Order: sequence, then C-alpha cells, then structure tokens
Amino acid sequence: MTGAGAGPPRRAGRPRTPVLSRATIIETGLRLLDERGSERTGMRDIARELGVRPSALYNHVSGRGDLLAGVRELMGERMDTSAFGSRPWDEALAVWARSYRETFAAHPPTIAVLGATPLAPDSRTSAAYDLVLRALEEAGWPPARALALIVALESFLLGSALDAAADDTMMDPGPRADVPTFSRAYAEHREAARAAGIRPADAAFEAGLAAMLAGFRAELRALVAD
Repeated sequence: MTGAGAGPPRRAGRPRTPVLSRATIIETGLRLLDERGSERTGMRDIARELGVRPSALYNHVSGRGDLLAGVRELMGERMDTSAFGSRPWDEALAVWARSYRETFAAHPPTIAVLGATPLAPDSRTSAAYDLVLRALEEAGWPPARALALIVALESFLLGSALDAAADDTMMDPGPRADVPTFSRAYAEHREAARAAGIRPADAAFEAGLAAMLAGFRAELRALVAD
C-alpha cells in the first residue's frame, strides 16, 4: 500500500526522451560513419538518429571535432596493449598490431576520417602510445626512433585493414596469358592461404608483419652492438 500523499503511479516502459550520454553519442557516431560515411555523420544526423534536438548533444559533445576525437578514443580502447610489460617487446607489438588491424578492419570508413583527426589534449590514446613507447625504450630503442617505427607500422596496419575489408578477388588478374608471373603468383598465394585455412589478405598481413618485426629486431641488435 502507498501513503495518502503518494503521487500517481509511475508509467512502465521506456522513457519518451532517450537518455543521452557521451558514450551513446560516440557509439552512434561510429555506427553512422560505418553506414553512411563521413559526409552524413554530423551532429544533426546523430540527433535525428537519437530522436533529440541537436542542441541536446552539446551537453556531452562540443562539436564534430570532439565527436571524431571520441570515436578515435573508442577505437583505441578496443586495441590490445595488455602484452606490453609482460611479454618481450616484439611479441607485445605483434599482439597490438593484430588487434589494431582487426579494430579498423571492422570499421573501414573510419580510416580516412581518423587519419586526419589529431589527438585530443586529454586523449587516453596518448596514454596507450606512451605505454607502447615505454616498452620499446626499455628494450633499448631510442624514443624518437621508436616513435618513427610505430608510425611506419601504423601506416602498414591501416592499409592492411582496408585490404581485410575488401573482397578476396581484388587482385585476381583473371585468365590472362600476357601476365604469366602475376597470374602464377596470385594462384599460388591464394592456394597457400586456402591450405592454411585463412584468407589471402590475412596471409599477406602476417607476411608483412613478420617482415617488419624481423627488420626491427635486426636494427635493434645493431643499435645495441654499437
């Protein structure tokens, strides 16, 4: 029973106005980027999707720049940095690289957009970079050189993420007799990937990652020897 002064009973069900949060806005922004691309992912688009006025978003996100910075943070949080500090630097880098590629391969439209989005002043992504660079420095890498290697690796990872999102036949030359070496190489590459139970794009990624890490190890050995 309720007291005599109790008000009318509360209605069950969902509230008429969606409960907004920064996380909801950022997640919606990422989804619209995937579905519609950058040109149709603005504050008005997100407000329309959430069923609110655009002004309501500004209590949580200051504008499009802040929105994209938030998407970048969200993507960064999905990358695995847990191996740094517990495994050798090159093994940890491989774990991070695979999760980095997987994260962007799941959201290919974000690659071009976030590639031109600077880090926010209070970015948690900066803390992740610091963790990676600290592990490399402790392994013997000069910090500036370590950063250059990370930037080079990221360029490879972003390109590989686009490759992972593409159709497996993108490089199929077809039945052409005028490019025999290319045709043979493509067929052998496809067959090797099939035998390994992976996609050709994944086989190419693993080959490239192994080559980069081998080069990094060789350079570090030379640095330490000096």
